[in-house]
Amino acid sequence: MQRVDKLLIEGGIPLSGEIAISGAKNAALPILCASLLSSEPLHLTNVPRLKDIATMLRLLVQMGVDVEDLGDDGLVLNSCGLDNPLAPYDMVKTMRAAILVLGPLVARHGEARVSLPGGCAIGARPVEQHIKGLQAMGAQLRVEHGYIHATAGAKAGQRGLAGARIFTDMVTVTGTENLMMAAVLAKGETVIENAAREPEVVDLANCLVSMGARIAGAGTDKIRIQGVERLHGATHAIMADRIETGTYLCAAAATGGHVRLTNTSAAYLDAVVDKLFDAGCDVLSERTAITLQAPPRLKAVSIRTSPYPAFPTDMQAQFMAINCVAEGSSVIRETIFENRFMHAVELIRLGADIKIDASNAMVTGVDHLDGATVMATDLRASASLVIAGLVAQGETQIERIYHLDRGYERIEEKLGQLGARVRRIS
Repeated sequence: MQRVDKLLIEGGIPLSGEIAISGAKNAALPILCASLLSSEPLHLTNVPRLKDIATMLRLLVQMGVDVEDLGDDGLVLNSCGLDNPLAPYDMVKTMRAAILVLGPLVARHGEARVSLPGGCAIGARPVEQHIKGLQAMGAQLRVEHGYIHATAGAKAGQRGLAGARIFTDMVTVTGTENLMMAAVLAKGETVIENAAREPEVVDLANCLVSMGARIAGAGTDKIRIQGVERLHGATHAIMADRIETGTYLCAAAATGGHVRLTNTSAAYLDAVVDKLFDAGCDVLSERTAITLQAPPRLKAVSIRTSPYPAFPTDMQAQFMAINCVAEGSSVIRETIFENRFMHAVELIRLGADIKIDASNAMVTGVDHLDGATVMATDLRASASLVIAGLVAQGETQIERIYHLDRGYERIEEKLGQLGARVRRIS
């Protein structure tokens, strides 16, 4: 029987102290898939210990990838024995990032059969852009019985993937990553237009370059890739998790705390830091650390989510939580996902004043929240409920925290280091 954990939070304590931020989940997942592109070992450090990472590693192992866990020294992945280019539904239904094996498998192995993915229920995130881009490079794809079946090279009766000019109809992070990984082994030049600019895309590009890929323009909306015949092994450190960083900054801000976060940087958090300044916080940025001092009470701040470098959708729920107890009213507009206000109903159970109108949430700050039992609906919604629970009077119980474990490493331990009263129960 599967264990179902809950989180109990006794609120009302300002967070204080110092913690280290983990490696970025959204950078680590595609970089783990990059190991499929070479027959030589890929050594990765600063890999976060998360449920999604464990799921991806199990997926790679069943494909024939050898994974060596070096503890604090990271992981070594070796795909020289790759023999099963299949990503089955039962292994990927909880994690959309599994689609990231598609490009590498087609590029190096010439074949892939990948289940259409699952993951958080925050709205439609179609894979058409992945399919369209791979077809432009010469792959043959069909979708049947819930699987994407792709072939290229000898297994498709052709010479292999070829460089192409690809314009994505929408900005897609995983789409950009998948096509970039496929293109590094394609013949000739590939240009990805309307590419995602997220720092995690840049981190993947840096890893691929260290493996011998030729990539220019990562971090802009036009990425050029000159295909090479093969990639070699490399060592790469995963970037710090900017969303985990932003979440702990919001938790400190909401509780009126004073924290220092190490092993991270404000370099990729300009939009978030600007809003924390507007809310009345003092934020000091160092080369590898961030310090935040919160005011006695925050000022409400309105936000609008957009692709990087604008305000990230993955921080929307956390700012809704801090606006619940801020002075004044705010409007939060979600432009990325059509179903990402599910946490609002749970925040209302704690006493928040929130009104939803289509893609807009109107939040009026209240004097205090009251602890209650709430249910997590997705990864970032879970984080917003933790922040609200840290502020609320009395005890808050958060159910279905398996969502939380997908993206936050040892969250109760880290909050405890900052003085919070948080414990996990089964």
